[in-house]
Formats: sequence, structure tokens, C-alpha cells
Amino acid sequence: MRKIILLGYMGSGKSTVANRLSKITNIPSVDLDKCIEERTKSSINEIFEQQGEIYFRKLEREVLVELLDSPGNLIISLGGGAPCYANNHELLKGENVVSIYLKASVETLFERLVSNKSKRPIIANMNEDEMREFIAKHLFERSFYYNQAQYKVSVDAITKDEAAQKIFEILT
Repeated sequence: MRKIILLGYMGSGKSTVANRLSKITNIPSVDLDKCIEERTKSSINEIFEQQGEIYFRKLEREVLVELLDSPGNLIISLGGGAPCYANNHELLKGENVVSIYLKASVETLFERLVSNKSKRPIIANMNEDEMREFIAKHLFERSFYYNQAQYKVSVDAITKDEAAQKIFEILT
């Protein structure tokens, strides 16, 4: 059994690429945040607002460990912060785990996020300059954790299908 983990910053394409990779490989894919929402019957934003970030990060690790321990092959797309908390980056090095960092530049992330920022509460009320600075700062803070992944796929200037194809080539 093999677990394929996609990680990276919000807007890097983790969920979409996981779905496309699933079609190529016939391996089911799951989104960690969606698993948490299904379990709690609450949105991630509601969990943060009502229970706080510490509660969310504990739950996030618990669900991630369950997915990693589940039988069969699975593609797991992580939330952007998941590798950065509770030593989750150590789980990326587990036996039968293939971890892949979808690496995107600040400019690529900005371009992808600016058009649908209303769906991302953390950046919804920022102007473009604030958003660009926020992405750059966050990316810098998280790069140590993201770079723990076994493989890196640059997603600048390629489609989601091309990213899925590159990952498929890594896996075969």
C-alpha cells in the first residue's frame, strides 16, 4: 500500500492535481480538509472560529494519521499549513509514503488566488499589495516544511494536467 501526499501553498493546485492524478493512476484521492469537514460536519473556517487553531491542528494530525494507516493506495492532498504543525512533516518520510511538493512562485500563487480570494477567508479582505506580501512571507516561513517532501514539482507555467503527468512519471 502506498500513500501519495501532495503538499504546497494554497493555490498551488493540490486538490485539482490530486483528482487528475487519481484519474491517471486509478488510485482514489482525498482532500485532508474535506475529510475533516465531513467528520466534524463543520467548515474549516467554522472549526477555527469556534474551536480555535490548536483544536484544528490536533484534529488535522489525527485524520492524517488515520488516512496514512488506512489500507490500500491513496492520494492525499494536504491543506497548505498541514506539514508545518504537530511534526506532520515527519509523516512525509514514512514507509510507503511518497511526498510531492507542488512548488509555485509568489507571482503564480498571487495570480491564482487573486481571482477567487473571496473563497479564502485568510486573504479575502486584503488588497493586492498586502496579499502579495502575505503570500511571500508565508511561503518563506513554510518552505522548510514543504522542502521536506521527497520530490518537488514546479507548477509555474504548466497546467494541472501537466503537473499530474509529471507526478505520474515520478511514481512509475
